[in-house]
Amino acid sequence: MGKPSSDTGMFVWKKSGPVEYFASPDWEARPFVVHAFCTRRGGVSSGRFAALNMSGREGETEANVNANWDIVAAAFGLARRQFFRVHQVHGDRIHVVDDADFPIHDRRPRECDAVVTNRPGLALCILTADCAPVLVADPARRVVAAVHAGWRGTALNISGQVVRLLRERFGSPPGELQAAIGPAIGPCCYEVDAVVRAAMDGHPDREAVFAAQPAPGKWRLDLALANRLQMEAAGIPGGNIRTAALCSSCRQDLFYSHRGAGGQTGRLLNFIMISP
Repeated sequence: MGKPSSDTGMFVWKKSGPVEYFASPDWEARPFVVHAFCTRRGGVSSGRFAALNMSGREGETEANVNANWDIVAAAFGLARRQFFRVHQVHGDRIHVVDDADFPIHDRRPRECDAVVTNRPGLALCILTADCAPVLVADPARRVVAAVHAGWRGTALNISGQVVRLLRERFGSPPGELQAAIGPAIGPCCYEVDAVVRAAMDGHPDREAVFAAQPAPGKWRLDLALANRLQMEAAGIPGGNIRTAALCSSCRQDLFYSHRGAGGQTGRLLNFIMISP
């Protein structure tokens, strides 16, 4: 299968070895950061997990998942130990990877939905199958963050909280930050109920992120736009935020979609790393 034929929005399509992925052109031109929003193409998994499934929590074999991690590591010239994985809990906990997290043999997954570091050579990983993967970087101070933003994390303003943490802990002016929001379920497919709408009461522009009701008591949520607006409200200029124009549910040839596949699917890898 070749290059995706549909519009990729603000992103560029890339391939390294068998792994096909999307990248922000802003960071492609800056050697300080390595990053990728991986597609499902290029792995060894089959059936509903085909092909580059990075998680065994949904029923995939450990052997296939490990083989897929080896494939990704080889494609990007990394060692498996360089991938910093977390246990995502659909909340707003942010974990900062610093000297307290090492020695490197202690790699127990931290329970959180965002991870931040200024350590070179450590790939911060987020797994998704409809939720929005958000990557943030401070090029001047060489700090990066990876965010897993489902509707619960978005309702808790996790992306905005990461911007504030970068400012308070690392001295990163929000106006100098750059962000990229990867492929996620789009408002074309993401129907939500009154519980989700009520949870978004604190959003800086709630009405803008909900489309017209498809049915009584139902709305369509634009998850990527919701996170973009939260980061803008926290101080990142709109021109510094790239967004993929790709819906994970519409494009199940490229992405896993929990909603589109009825909950029976794999997980995509999204990561960002400061170059050593």
